[in-house]
Amino acid sequence: MTDTPLSGTWTIDEGHSRIGFATRHAMVTRVRGAFNDVAGTAVFDPEDPASSHVEVTVQMASIDTRNESRDEHLRSADFFDVATYPLMTFVSTSVEEVDEGGYIVTGDLTIRGMTRSMSIPLRLVGIDTDPFGNERAGFEGTRRLDRRDWGITWNTPLDSGGLLVGDRIRLEFELSLVRAGEDEA
Repeated sequence: MTDTPLSGTWTIDEGHSRIGFATRHAMVTRVRGAFNDVAGTAVFDPEDPASSHVEVTVQMASIDTRNESRDEHLRSADFFDVATYPLMTFVSTSVEEVDEGGYIVTGDLTIRGMTRSMSIPLRLVGIDTDPFGNERAGFEGTRRLDRRDWGITWNTPLDSGGLLVGDRIRLEFELSLVRAGEDEA
């Protein structure tokens, strides 16, 4: 990682960030949703890239697909089992700048108590100061995963031979990070 204005500690601004997902429904349409309760920090250290790290925590009960009955089903033991596993976490093991503004964040993603290593490509959209004096950094990225890798296997066969819920999930990241104050770092 080269010296960058990104150096330092940042926190996720939940109100201006989105961790979303999309998957096929009934083989013909796409269902989209997001998690509305997300917290996390990122530390970027160009002097010692191995010290750079990212931690994110998602409250699984905050799932929102704009359909309350579907959301309740997703919260159930058929899918996320939020009563037993209330959190999804990501803890990085490395943060690598692969080109100017392009990063690969590799780490451990835990869903339903199962942890798998995953690399997430993120692109720095920009850094600017908002009207309230907060320095912000914006990142975007996507990553596909197979929900079965985390034990999420519930499905229903369709008459056509397909399945009701797609196994491939597209994660969507739109992150607004706010530089932590000197007393918070």
